[in-house]
Amino acid sequence: MAVAVPLAAAGARKLGDVVEAKRGPNKGSQALRRGADVLQGQFGRKKKRSRFSFR
Repeated sequence: MAVAVPLAAAGARKLGDVVEAKRGPNKGSQALRRGADVLQGQFGRKKKRSRFSFR
């Protein structure tokens, strides 16, 4: 799962780019990109917090 989810997100993003390059921006390519962003946000690498961050 640690490898499959980021690969699936990258594949969806790449597929969205290819579709967008051929047909222009449309609902399908936007959905693929949005889905990839959601997958990366939930299962992706977390941003490293600053040592002196107060947030």
